[in-house]
Amino acid sequence: MATITTGRLAMLPLRVEHAEEMAGVLDDPALHTFIGGAPDTVEELRARYRRMLAGSPDPAVTWLNWVVQLRGEECLVGTVQATVHGGRVAEIAWVVGTSAQGRGIATEAARALVAWLGEQGVGTFVAHIHPEHHASAAVATACGLTPTDEWHDGEVTWRLTG
Repeated sequence: MATITTGRLAMLPLRVEHAEEMAGVLDDPALHTFIGGAPDTVEELRARYRRMLAGSPDPAVTWLNWVVQLRGEECLVGTVQATVHGGRVAEIAWVVGTSAQGRGIATEAARALVAWLGEQGVGTFVAHIHPEHHASAAVATACGLTPTDEWHDGEVTWRLTG
């Protein structure tokens, strides 16, 4: 899996070692308002990263996960991920820590993710967004996704088919 770079960001392939820094990035309970749950401890995050890196038990599904690093400051600020089905359809998601929000980082990272996945042959992109999560809806819109009439676990399904 490649490192994806933009003008301000480096999206680095996830490693278990990222858990310590990411636990601090993701420790704000407000981040969980729309996605549920609570911030993970470093140990919980390490365990989750190990499971993610082990890969999907379904051979037709690929899990791709990156941490988002702010270049120049060399600090992690969030994550992007894709669950790719059959090499053609990707469910994508993004999270940016509270201290880095409001600077266009999620949009920049998500656009780069969509572009990179498109270069790998993915033609359809899907995101599941809480209907009241306006910031995530703005990121999806900036990536070319549009809301559908479909719902998934209380979230609106957004889609882009290229």
